[in-house]
Amino acid sequence: MVPIRQSAEARRASILRAAIVEFARSGYAGTSTEAIAARAGISQPYIFRLFGTKKDLFIATYDTVTAAIDDAFNAAAQGLEGEDAMAAMGLAYLELLQDPDLLQVQLHGFAAAAGDPDIARACQDTFRRLWQLVRNYADVTAEQMRDFFAHGMLCSVIAAIDLVSVAEPWAQSFFDHVAEEEKRQALQKVGRGISAATAADAAAAVGSAAEAAAADAAAAAAVSSSAAS
Repeated sequence: MVPIRQSAEARRASILRAAIVEFARSGYAGTSTEAIAARAGISQPYIFRLFGTKKDLFIATYDTVTAAIDDAFNAAAQGLEGEDAMAAMGLAYLELLQDPDLLQVQLHGFAAAAGDPDIARACQDTFRRLWQLVRNYADVTAEQMRDFFAHGMLCSVIAAIDLVSVAEPWAQSFFDHVAEEEKRQALQKVGRGISAATAADAAAAVGSAAEAAAADAAAAAAVSSSAAS
């Protein structure tokens, strides 16, 4: 049987799926394009041909993850408006958090943005899109919009640090706004999933961020040298 060749678009999508997993595990600095290429089943130089740089790939990965939030919000709010639409979008976000990779890529994006203006602009674009999306369904005040985004960020942090599992008054006091049992269970599932994934990654981790950067630099140099010749 003759192997079926993937189109560039199909390979791009395959790389992005692999990048979501790898960046979720190790973040922007700690992930090598070599690991992403291995997971995607392609050569490392091909990543640079499609995306240009590791930063461009990370931003494309972040954009892919946040586009899923856009889609989920739009789907949840169809036929609704005002507070009903916002409540539906909030529940949709909790459902998205069932995927630990999605949450972790978001958090790694925020962390990397602190030291990189290009990644910061990608994060700003996400907030701008989501702000406009919410406004399309709910004519809310600035204070209500801030509360909506703050609630979402709180849910992200609660899930990331598995706060639901801490049976102490100080920890449980954070659940005044997410008291419904289904929300608690959703956040708990995310926390447990991230904890399990983190433990597995730590056991299997090889190399360091410095090694990843060296590998990426070597691969990028090889592509540049090939292009020059």
